[in-house]
Amino acid sequence: MESVLSGFMAPSDSESLLERAYVDAVERVDDIDELRTRILDAAYEQFCRMGIRRSTMEDVARLAKVSRITVYRRFDAKDMLVEHVVRREFRRYFDQFLIDIEQADTAADRVVLGFVSSLRAIRGNPLIGGLIATEPDLLIPSMMAGGGQTLATVQQFVAGQLRREQRAGNVSGSLDVDLVAEMMVRISTSFLAIPSAIIDLDDDTQLTAVARRFLVPMLEPPA
Repeated sequence: MESVLSGFMAPSDSESLLERAYVDAVERVDDIDELRTRILDAAYEQFCRMGIRRSTMEDVARLAKVSRITVYRRFDAKDMLVEHVVRREFRRYFDQFLIDIEQADTAADRVVLGFVSSLRAIRGNPLIGGLIATEPDLLIPSMMAGGGQTLATVQQFVAGQLRREQRAGNVSGSLDVDLVAEMMVRISTSFLAIPSAIIDLDDDTQLTAVARRFLVPMLEPPA
């Protein structure tokens, strides 16, 4: 499990899970292997029910109603199975994120909607949100692994969205999109990693107010 999470976002010789999940979402990659999908569905249900640490490949096989050998034919090891389950969940998150921001009319609205929907989707996901709530000792260190590659990956994604806004003329061309993306991602990540005693993270109205007060002004370059 630790090895999966340490490589969670930045496998040493390839793009990260987040990057691959985002590419899958943008390119609408679909899994047409019905048996593989059935195993992934069973693994997701098992991991949500019992946690990743306490789940075995035998548990997944039993739930999928297939033999253990069949599971191993599709996934060589538990780490690989976990990786593919987590990647699929992030792909679903990106699918929804791209739909959500299409509903906004302005760059400011897209920042607000992106912030609120991201926290809602990740915290509300039975697997990812469950890891944050029940196994933060595994998940949070993984975010720091590889010199902060997890945060860097998300920062690059947000910076890319801001550059699209620049090209469309929706934000100033002089905006330092890399710095703004860095600050936005760090604020969002801190809410995910550390519970707030002031802001109810399940209250979209409060999150919207926070985003409009602190994130939207970042779209204006300094005087």
